[in-house]
Amino acid sequence: MKRQAKIILDDGTEFFGWSFGAEKNVNGEVVFNTAMTGYPESMTDPSYAGQILVTTYPLIGNYGVPDTGMGGNQLPLFMESEKIHVKALIVADYSETHSHWNAKESLATWLKREGVPAITGIDTRRLTMLLRERGVMMGKIVIEGCQFSSGNDSMEDYGSVNWVEQVSCKEVITYHPDKIDVKKKVVLVDCGVKANIIRCLLRRGIEVIRVPWDYDFNTLQFDGLFLANGPGDPERCTSTIEHIRTFLEGENVRPCMGICLGNQLLARAAGAKTYKLKYGHRSHNQPVQWVGTTKCFITSQNHGYAVDAQTLPSDWEPLFVNMNDGSNEGIRHQSRPWMSAQFHPEACSGPVDTEFLFDEYAKMVGCYDE
Repeated sequence: MKRQAKIILDDGTEFFGWSFGAEKNVNGEVVFNTAMTGYPESMTDPSYAGQILVTTYPLIGNYGVPDTGMGGNQLPLFMESEKIHVKALIVADYSETHSHWNAKESLATWLKREGVPAITGIDTRRLTMLLRERGVMMGKIVIEGCQFSSGNDSMEDYGSVNWVEQVSCKEVITYHPDKIDVKKKVVLVDCGVKANIIRCLLRRGIEVIRVPWDYDFNTLQFDGLFLANGPGDPERCTSTIEHIRTFLEGENVRPCMGICLGNQLLARAAGAKTYKLKYGHRSHNQPVQWVGTTKCFITSQNHGYAVDAQTLPSDWEPLFVNMNDGSNEGIRHQSRPWMSAQFHPEACSGPVDTEFLFDEYAKMVGCYDE
């Protein structure tokens, strides 16, 4: 029997639909994604931790869910992490039947197995318009006949939680390239890393040392630093920023690249400021221009905070800029091998126009002969 469900925004607005996931009540920051495909990858992206995801594309679930197991190097076969990270999913039209050569189960089955609620029948266009006008806001998923678990019915401000701490690995993990000689060794600071970032590095012959978000990586021996994506406000990652600053100020100059939250952390370590966007960038179609050129790329993005490019120190400069709203999409040092991108060059899911940035980073750390 279908259960009625609703989402209640913190301004009191209510949207009614039907439950098709786990039957439990949750709260979180309500955000929207305009991508047409890629819901398994998005839902397992740790950057969505603490958030209720609204999909603007109306039909969701028609191609099911692929194998959620692990493959080589103990990385997920098809997902971006080992579990669903969104608090809940909201769609306009859930397809109860699915068809795809790679599907192993339905979206509803996966959601129920992982304990994640979902609602269908919502006017997601109207909900998205509201979020665009007023900005992202907190919300509650309330399912008929279900109660909030003790103490979990209040809507804590999303920015007050250190979500990175919750999704980061708890110990050092090393990944070795498969059937490729190790060319260089890179430390990856895990603030909520997507699996395809690690895959992209491994394919280029890079051994990846994945460390927790607050780990002092400066005590290790490595050829380059990589700052991963992750959820929440970069201001919460004070220890990470301090470790990055120590790296930047050290005598041993080594290459550094950041993605998404990594862009913001690198900027803050350099002395710049960050701020929260009104409703963020979550899509596969964000146009980004390479500053100083006429080149423009279509990018995959998932972030709610941005770098204030006006506060960059004099020896740093913007590398990319968003063509929709003019916000910063990456930075670089003017003389040292340090750069970052606010978007996702690994683009899983999404366009792969900018995967060449991994080649640029591999060149910087010395993987390729000049």
